[in-house]
Amino acid sequence: MIASLSGVVKQLSLNSAVIEVGGVGILLSLPARFAASLVVGAHVEVQTSLVVREDSLTLYGFETLASRDCFELLQTVSGIGPKVAQSALSIYDPQELASAISSANASALERIPGLGKKGAARTVLELKDKMSDISQLTGSLSSSTQWRVQLGNALISLGYSQRESDQTIETLASDLGSKIEEKSISQILKLALQIRSRN
Repeated sequence: MIASLSGVVKQLSLNSAVIEVGGVGILLSLPARFAASLVVGAHVEVQTSLVVREDSLTLYGFETLASRDCFELLQTVSGIGPKVAQSALSIYDPQELASAISSANASALERIPGLGKKGAARTVLELKDKMSDISQLTGSLSSSTQWRVQLGNALISLGYSQRESDQTIETLASDLGSKIEEKSISQILKLALQIRSRN
């Protein structure tokens, strides 16, 4: 089982990346929101989950342990395979998914491509009792120390200079302190862009 890997991003698409590890390019299938935060040429550490089928081996990649564990937990629901689980994490972070499931917000889950009304209801039914598991998973997001690197890469890929990126990161760190570790990278990027628009 390949649990994680680290290397240089060589190629990117909307929902996949090739990461070079020790001279070998490894193709990873990624949630779209994570793929959008990566930059070709940057070094990245990715949590992974290997899905084995009769005719294929597919390695899925995630920015946090919480995302990976949520991906695997979603697949315990009957009718949810890796593609739908990946779609879920392209739209929502683990905290948002946990919130939707614990509050039985089936309409939020219906927005996930491939899930549908029946699938959303089944997800709530089968995972609601496992909410403590998901809550523990989302708690691990707060231990992530990668947000500075990920945010810096995302800002530079959007055309900001290294100096502008560094200034924005320091402003966010100063404004939010340790609370920033409770947020997903997409939430942090949103705040960073608000700061840049004011400057």
